[in-house]
Amino acid sequence: MAAAQKHASSLAIQTFDLTKTYGARRGIHNVNLTVARGEIFGFLGPNGAGKSTTLRTLLGYLKPTSGRAEVLGLDVRSHSVAIHRRLGNLPSEFSLEDRMTGFQLLRFYADLRGSGTVSLGRARELAKRLDANLDTPMRRLSRGNKQKIGVIQALFHDPELIILDEPTNGLDPLMQGEFLSILQEARDRGQTVFFSSHVLSEVERVADRVGIIRDGELVAVEDPNALTGRAYRHVRIKFEGPIDSSSVQRIASLPGVDRFEHHDSTLTFTIGGSMNELIQIASQHHVRSLDAVRPPLDELFLAYYGDDPE
Repeated sequence: MAAAQKHASSLAIQTFDLTKTYGARRGIHNVNLTVARGEIFGFLGPNGAGKSTTLRTLLGYLKPTSGRAEVLGLDVRSHSVAIHRRLGNLPSEFSLEDRMTGFQLLRFYADLRGSGTVSLGRARELAKRLDANLDTPMRRLSRGNKQKIGVIQALFHDPELIILDEPTNGLDPLMQGEFLSILQEARDRGQTVFFSSHVLSEVERVADRVGIIRDGELVAVEDPNALTGRAYRHVRIKFEGPIDSSSVQRIASLPGVDRFEHHDSTLTFTIGGSMNELIQIASQHHVRSLDAVRPPLDELFLAYYGDDPE
């Protein structure tokens, strides 16, 4: 009994065959997931995979069709209010009072939580880092600036658990990087972060573990380095002029190379694993451009799991 309690106390989130259906349409099915306290857990999947449904069920906004979930050791259905006092949340779609400024909104949230001056000081610090405008009415802000206010309201009271649904939507690349640094700092202070995304690179940068959901089912929980290490890339190399046939053949026969095509001075193919040997061969010639792009997540999932995620 004591061991079971200790195990439970080490978890920020735990689900037990969590299922939510919408009539004949499936939302999520038998999701069994654990998130340890003090880790950043990335929840990956293409749009429509079940990410938002999972998060909304964990937050008590949706009632499970079957199964159950615990957040911070509390059942999400019977202790929703107590859970929300201890977390910060940013949904994928949100609306804010458009006549108020960002600062007025944050002050309202701070008063609701009873955190007052301490939270507002933290809010101004986050606003400076994210270059957020706190003095303009929300109705006059761009989508990206509204997203920044949403991020700040989820973080400024330093909650035990931070749950974010597609938090970088609308943020420019510079602010995305700063936001991810803020998440790492939160983890280093002992906070837990659970965030969904369909962007593999941002999850790779900060997550300790990654859960992959596809068609409403949790198909894998991975170390992000293992996930990205297996990911293939679409490669296009354009040389200054034609290259010798032996170099072409060497590249075509490299481990992990597939869908190889050679047109004049351009090579296109996919490659999995390390690109070190490819770069060594290519560097023996005058390279005009080299593009190596990861596939979108839905294509990556098909490569890992085929038509059947099992």
